[in-house]
Amino acid sequence: MKILLTGATGFLGFRTLEKLIEIDGVTSIIAAGRRIRQSHYLNNSKITYRLGDLSDMDFVASITQDVEYVIHAAALSSPWGKYKEFEDANLRSQINLINSIKRNKLVKYIYISTPSMYFDSTNRRNIKENDPLPRKFINAYSSTKRMAEIELINSGIPYVILRPRALTGRGDTVIMPRIISAFKEGKLKIIGNGKNIVDLTSVANAVDAILLSLKAEGAALNQIYNITNGEPVNLWEKIGLVLNLMDKQLPQKKIPYFLVLSIAQLFEWKSKLTNMKEPALTKYGVGVLSKSMTLDISKARELLGYHPTVTTDEAITEFVNWYAENEKN
Repeated sequence: MKILLTGATGFLGFRTLEKLIEIDGVTSIIAAGRRIRQSHYLNNSKITYRLGDLSDMDFVASITQDVEYVIHAAALSSPWGKYKEFEDANLRSQINLINSIKRNKLVKYIYISTPSMYFDSTNRRNIKENDPLPRKFINAYSSTKRMAEIELINSGIPYVILRPRALTGRGDTVIMPRIISAFKEGKLKIIGNGKNIVDLTSVANAVDAILLSLKAEGAALNQIYNITNGEPVNLWEKIGLVLNLMDKQLPQKKIPYFLVLSIAQLFEWKSKLTNMKEPALTKYGVGVLSKSMTLDISKARELLGYHPTVTTDEAITEFVNWYAENEKN
C-alpha cells in the first residue's frame, strides 16, 4: 500500500502518520507538508517527507508518482483571511491532486473536509450529511472546502469524504491553544447563556475513521461522513475543564450574544477596509462559542463501522498534558 498523506506535519496528519507506519500492508508513505516541526515529526523507514505547496502543480506531480492511496488532510483552516489564499490552499490543491492522480491506478482518495459548512449562525442539532447547506457559507474556508468536495465527487475517483468536528487531543496547535491564549490575554468571556451543546472529536477517533476509510468498499465508498465523539457536551464546561487541568479558572462573566456579534461585525468591516488582518473577533468565532451544533454520526457507524473509543475528557486530558510539556520546550 503506497500512500500520499498531505498535511502530514500538521495535527491530524501527524497523528495519522503515527498509525499508518504500524500497518503491515503500508509499504511507503509520502508525507507532504509545508514545514517540519519537531513536535510533529517521525523518523521511520516507511516515511519520505516532501515539503512544498500543493497549489504548485509541479510539486504535486512529483509527489503523486506511483501512489495508490491519497489521504488529503492539508488545508488552510482559519476563520478569516483573503479569499485567494483559501482558494489556492483548499480548492486549487484539490484540483491539482485530482488531475495528477488520474494518471495512476488510484485505489482510493480520502478527503478530510469540514462540518463548518453546516454553520448558519443558528442552533442546530443532529445534522445529517445530506441536510441542506446554507445558501451562503459563513467564510471562505467553508466555501472553498465545499467546492473541493464537489471536485472530488465529480472526478470519477473512488472516494471517502470525512467531516470531523472540532478535533481535540495531543498535538492540537489550533483550537485549544487559541482558547488558552484568549484566557491569558484576559479576552475569554462566556458568550450568551453558556448552555450551548456541541460535538467535539478526539483526534484519535478521527484517525480511526481514516483507517476505516482505507478499507471501505461497496456501499461505504463514495460517501460523505460526519465524524464526532458521539457524545454532545456543554462547550463551556469543557473549556472550563481545560483551564481547571491547568490550575486556572474560567471567568464566569457572561456577555450578551448580540452585543459580541455587533462588535465582531465592526471588527470585520474594519479589517476589510484596511489590511485584511484577522480581527480579534469574527462572526464565525462568536457563533462557534455561543451556538449549539451537533452532528448525526449514524451513517459512519453503519457503513464505515466507526465507533468512537476515546472520550472527550480523555482527549482534553491528553491535550493538556502534551501542551504543558511542549510549553516548557
